[in-house]
Amino acid sequence: MKVTEIMTTDVETCTPDTTLQEVATRMLELDVGSIPVSDDNKLHGIITDRDIVTRGIAAQFSLDTPVSQILSSNMITGTKDMDVEEAASLMAQNQIRRLPIVENNQVVGIVSLGDVAVKDPSDADAEIALEDISEPAEPDK
Repeated sequence: MKVTEIMTTDVETCTPDTTLQEVATRMLELDVGSIPVSDDNKLHGIITDRDIVTRGIAAQFSLDTPVSQILSSNMITGTKDMDVEEAASLMAQNQIRRLPIVENNQVVGIVSLGDVAVKDPSDADAEIALEDISEPAEPDK
């Protein structure tokens, strides 16, 4: 099964100049935990609810700080021709819960760990991905 069969295609994005307050409000309205950051048809990164807390609030950035100051720019992305199993494996290897699907450097969809699990709750790939993503990351040396 391809990721195109399970991914969310109506992906809300924000620009690098969007403030932390604006993106947090948008996440609340959309009931999502991440929003890709792009402009001029170029993906710059992704901002997550965790980024807002750990890199924004904990670092004492103000609510009018642009997301470009704290976004995750070291992005792992997938492609439309990817199998769900391949996406789950990539998510597990990188301990990420959301995988932007990109074509020509534009976000065309996003796959969440929930999407993978709902595809087939008995699927071993989803179970392995969940276990690997849930493991604590190795501390930086």
